[in-house]
Amino acid sequence: MLDRSLKELVLSEQLLEPHALQACWDAQLAGLSADALNLALEHGLFAHLDQFIAADELALALKWDPDNSAYLLELLWSLDLLECQWTYPRRYRNLPKAARYFNPNSTDYCGDALLFRHGVLRQVGNQLEELVRKGKTPPADPKLIQQGWAAAARAQIAQEQSAVTADVACEIFGAVPEFWQAQRLLDLGGGPGLVAIALAQQQHELHGVVFEYEGAAAVAQQRIVEAGLENRLSTLAGDLLVDDFGSGYDLIWCSSVLHFVPDIPALLARLHRALRPGGVLVCCHAEVHTEISKAKRILHYYLHMRMQGRQVLPEGQLAQLLEQAGFDDVQQFDEVRFPVAPVTALIARKACKG
Repeated sequence: MLDRSLKELVLSEQLLEPHALQACWDAQLAGLSADALNLALEHGLFAHLDQFIAADELALALKWDPDNSAYLLELLWSLDLLECQWTYPRRYRNLPKAARYFNPNSTDYCGDALLFRHGVLRQVGNQLEELVRKGKTPPADPKLIQQGWAAAARAQIAQEQSAVTADVACEIFGAVPEFWQAQRLLDLGGGPGLVAIALAQQQHELHGVVFEYEGAAAVAQQRIVEAGLENRLSTLAGDLLVDDFGSGYDLIWCSSVLHFVPDIPALLARLHRALRPGGVLVCCHAEVHTEISKAKRILHYYLHMRMQGRQVLPEGQLAQLLEQAGFDDVQQFDEVRFPVAPVTALIARKACKG
């Protein structure tokens, strides 16, 4: 028998530290967690979890196996999406963030956006070898690209703008003194226009233009009408690479647009000309950082985009390009919250005359 009079066993600190491979194992396991969340969203699981429910009750409603449903619920609990009553049988309920973003009945529902992102990332994983071996694939038909942007504006981009981006834009502009006296806004590549709508609702003297591809602009126009802001907001359809997006703006919002621009300095020069003296550009884009803790939050999401020839600039380079384009007082804020991965927010001003 074990001699209980022996001194308590003490394990070495080395045994309590993560193994060198733990980060690799975590990366592989994260894929399974993403699949579990995807399954839950596809079947509307979170709509059943407004109140505590046991696995067998949920399984009956969804026509699932009770035992394996219990394991899935436990995994979702470990992802900090559900709370658990540790009685028998265990019962689960949505935590506030799951109730807000994953219940289809919520006005902030983002489930379609996550389902879309999951599908894209899985597709990227399947294409990695071909991309590494053969390089970029031929560009898609421009008409198909525009149709894709219009579909995205109706669904996942709208959900992400509503849940995340519009609040970020309002918070940034709310801290910019010029915002409160501004008259004209350009929302460049604004998708469904929810950022422009939110800014107009925050600043009641603000008028604005949402510039987008024709199909996406139609989606934005519908949103503007629904918000009752058609007297202050409008849309302008076109391709920002070749078409005029107007001038005389006091404010410009430009987020995740420059990744798709072959000649960034040329576009920044056009944005500078489009601003009135004293105008402000707010530019939000991901950058590749040299600090690994920051870089790893960016590189996964933008891997496919970069392999396809899109631009994700090294940290600090966009600020330099803004200064070279004539902008003054360029302020940079790293790791600003944004859909999927954080971005660098840059606030740049056009000097007043004289």
